[in-house]
Amino acid sequence: MRAKAMVVVDGGKPAAARTIDLGHTGMSVAMGHMLQSGQAGSVSFEMFVDGKPIIITCRAKVTHCIFSGDEVKVGLQFVSPDATAVAAISKFMR
Repeated sequence: MRAKAMVVVDGGKPAAARTIDLGHTGMSVAMGHMLQSGQAGSVSFEMFVDGKPIIITCRAKVTHCIFSGDEVKVGLQFVSPDATAVAAISKFMR
């Protein structure tokens, strides 16, 4: 899944990101700067489900962060996603 995303770590400013991959329990994004493993925050992104755009916002925790060329790949694990987010992601994954 390729879409624009916004990552906000607790106590930090919103940072633009681009989605790379999406799963039931988390996602990976590309960003312009490093984050620390274990940092908590939230991620927001838009996805299309049944032809309609849906904005998903989930609490997330950074699981890993690696340099990849001129950007950084960040793994995010969803933390207690709400039922709407779970349903939308499940439909998208089918």
